[in-house]
Amino acid sequence: MQTNLSNKQVLTVGLMLFALFLGAGNMIFPPALGQAAGTNLWIAIVGFLITGVGLPLLGVTAIALTGSNLEKLASRVHPIFGIVFTFMVYLVIGPLFAIPRTATVSYEIGVTPFLSDASKLSLFLTTVVFFAITLWLAMNPSKLVDRVGKILTPILVVVLAILVVKAMITPMGSIGEPSEAYQSGAFFKGFIEGYLTMDTLASLVFGIVVIQAIKNFGVNDNKVLAKATIKAGAIAAIGLALVYVSLAYLGATSVEVVGQAENGAAILSGSATHLLGSFGTTVLALAITFACLTTSVGLVSSCSEYFHRVFPNVSYKSFVVILSLFSMVIANVGLTQLIQISIPVLIMIYPLAIVMMFLSFFPKSMVGHSAVYTFALIGTAIVSIVDGLGFTSLDISAVKNALSFLPLFNEGVGWLAPAIVGAIIGKIVASIKQKGTEPNIVEKAS
Repeated sequence: MQTNLSNKQVLTVGLMLFALFLGAGNMIFPPALGQAAGTNLWIAIVGFLITGVGLPLLGVTAIALTGSNLEKLASRVHPIFGIVFTFMVYLVIGPLFAIPRTATVSYEIGVTPFLSDASKLSLFLTTVVFFAITLWLAMNPSKLVDRVGKILTPILVVVLAILVVKAMITPMGSIGEPSEAYQSGAFFKGFIEGYLTMDTLASLVFGIVVIQAIKNFGVNDNKVLAKATIKAGAIAAIGLALVYVSLAYLGATSVEVVGQAENGAAILSGSATHLLGSFGTTVLALAITFACLTTSVGLVSSCSEYFHRVFPNVSYKSFVVILSLFSMVIANVGLTQLIQISIPVLIMIYPLAIVMMFLSFFPKSMVGHSAVYTFALIGTAIVSIVDGLGFTSLDISAVKNALSFLPLFNEGVGWLAPAIVGAIIGKIVASIKQKGTEPNIVEKAS
């Protein structure tokens, strides 16, 4: 049995984690942020990096330190909540948003630049072909997709690096004025935009993958596992941060050439055409398309395996068909609309994941009772649900006004204070109910 990982092995795991997080869809948000933030780019990107890079790192670390999976971590609130929340996360990072997004990003970057007039029909035909290939490959998942992914990720990074370096040497234009949304509170706007990557939610699923990868090297000691996971996570975080900052800069300097694009895919594609010509557009299109395809196959396979475990009477292959067809339908709303639809849902559930993650780092003597998790998440949920509904067409101005006294509420982080107060109340309630006894709910969940 190996007692520690070599630097080479840590690097291997770190690059694997980087590849897991670097979905092609994630590359469309930094350019959009850069274009919208303008001269407030750097303060906005700091907020984005916290939720797009820092929190995913904490998520993977939380799973490693607790030695649990997402369902067990969420079960610290209540076993039923553990099941429901895990199911919700798989829906979000699966057929509702993440899987359809792979097809729409592929269409926006891999198809539309070569069409004289993009239409609903062209999107439909693209999604039919895209998910037919996804279905075929996911039916019999093999090392082929994994190997292709290992080849494509470096190619994609190299293409992006060439694009960004060219933009620095021959800038497309100057950084413009910030849009209305970024004129004040740019940090918190960037913080919320980081939710769209969905990487914090994904990290709670990827954590167990990283742990297994480290165990495959012969390491089983929990302390060594946690240490190796943190090191590998740091490598992935540095890689993601470099990609995000570079693409945000690309977006910030693109307005004069690309114009005010409706999504980051159009910015990326337009920038490639301007900076590298038709060859650059073609290479980027191919790299993004195949990266999206491998991501789609991986997500369909993972979600099908999970849903098969939850509903064993439905076969894995049946779920592959169901998820592929469902994702194809959702993808046809288009990338911009899909992003808009996802925002309220992510605003609602992201804070819950964040609070659970942070509580997992506290000693059990402080948060060992399920009441601490329960009250903290109740306080969080009340505000995050209101925040999420605020991004819909519902008129909830009266409710928002009633909650406006909360610190940072107008910045979209009003859930923070209720979470802290809820945790303190939960600790008091637990101490009264179980005075003189050891906590048991969290112990069982761990």
